[in-house]
Amino acid sequence: MFAPPKNVETEVFARLPDEFRGSDPDNEWVAAQPAGGPSDSLLEGPSFDREGNLWCVDIPNGRIFRISPQGRFEVVCQYDGWPNGLKIHRDGRVFVADYKNGIMLLDPVSGKISPYLVRANLERFKAINDLFFARNGDLYFTDQGMTGLHDPSGRVFRLRPDGQVDCLLDNVPSPNGIVMNLDETMLYVAVTRGNCVWRVPLRRDGGVAKVGIYIQLSGGWGGPDGLALDAKGGLAVSHVGLGSVWIFDARGEPQYRVRSCAGNHTTNIAYGGPDGCSLYITESGSGSILKAKLETPGNMMFSHS
Repeated sequence: MFAPPKNVETEVFARLPDEFRGSDPDNEWVAAQPAGGPSDSLLEGPSFDREGNLWCVDIPNGRIFRISPQGRFEVVCQYDGWPNGLKIHRDGRVFVADYKNGIMLLDPVSGKISPYLVRANLERFKAINDLFFARNGDLYFTDQGMTGLHDPSGRVFRLRPDGQVDCLLDNVPSPNGIVMNLDETMLYVAVTRGNCVWRVPLRRDGGVAKVGIYIQLSGGWGGPDGLALDAKGGLAVSHVGLGSVWIFDARGEPQYRVRSCAGNHTTNIAYGGPDGCSLYITESGSGSILKAKLETPGNMMFSHS
């Protein structure tokens, strides 16, 4: 249907030290996941701060790491939670999508973490997966839980700066990564168990209409996970189980396939580097951060909105 995408190779930027590998054999999060995934650690949620440090989370062990530009891991926080996604606000605060507790707020200096949003209109979340800040301060996030094609009840929420919480979708089979297009009139939502990315147009009144499939993928044993946007409106999609990140242009046509050099568990992505043209990938099977060089820089405002 389309020309084959060009292959892009990766290299290992950093690898999780052995001292940080290993989790409780009775870990509740690990026990509830589909067989075959990483069990001793699971890196996710890469996000750059203004100093060029790369932050990421380790879900089963409740850890949040800061990785220096030289690739050195530092534990900023370890707590009773399952941090799944992370974004850095333009004021420096670190927001964490916690699968166990809701949305958490981390002080990057003290390492103290505290609940920020644990309910929507008195109702507990299923299990929050990922999050994204719009320019106006709206926070969009996915509530995935254990949903899938057998239970298409995953949700997408918006938290406004005034505290209002809106449920935009409640019929998604495993909503995961989430970003907006360049003019912020539309959401892209990775639908892992549907192996696709949904396009979610926003109405002028803040609601949604005419939601559809933007990209249909195939293969792997997971599906699309983390998403990132480039400066031309192209979409990068990490594909768990296929060891790849797909780069689509703004029309949704495949341009590149970024191939993992370390394993198939390519969970999430972030643009970074001095020119913004480097793509950093969490590969959770090996506990690695991979790096690839691309031609178009990322839309860097999304790295610390």
